[in-house]
Amino acid sequence: MTTTRRRRRWLPLALFAAFVVVPLVEIYLVIQVGQAIGPWWTIGLLVLDSMIGAWLVKREGRRAWQALRAALNSYRPPTKELADGALILIGGTLLLTPGFASDVLGFLLVLPLTRPVFRRLLSAYLGARITVVTAGRARRGPGPTAGDAVVRGEVVED
Repeated sequence: MTTTRRRRRWLPLALFAAFVVVPLVEIYLVIQVGQAIGPWWTIGLLVLDSMIGAWLVKREGRRAWQALRAALNSYRPPTKELADGALILIGGTLLLTPGFASDVLGFLLVLPLTRPVFRRLLSAYLGARITVVTAGRARRGPGPTAGDAVVRGEVVED
């Protein structure tokens, strides 16, 4: 079975989870918290964690942007900085979405103490799916291996 077919088989399940299961979990949690502390406190808590989340995303986003600029200015690959930026973007989206489960995951993605764990997971996930083309052939995974051909040449300008 091809990789495309396997991905397509998971797509309906992922869409079902995203559009049915996650909202039901969020509604259930909001109802449970509302019953425990009252509706107004629940609404206040949702607003408060969205405000704290927005502040945190702004702060961490600024730091990630500065780190990206520093990496580019020093001519080194900004892999860590790009991964951090993507995680902050995803985490910020989750933090601005009303609900407690999405807020917990959003905080985990944005906080600088927990982000490295998710960065490693993201790198492992993407590293297994990247196809690198070297010397006319394609292979899976990042970087060259011992059997890759090196073509030497020189740049000639007219």
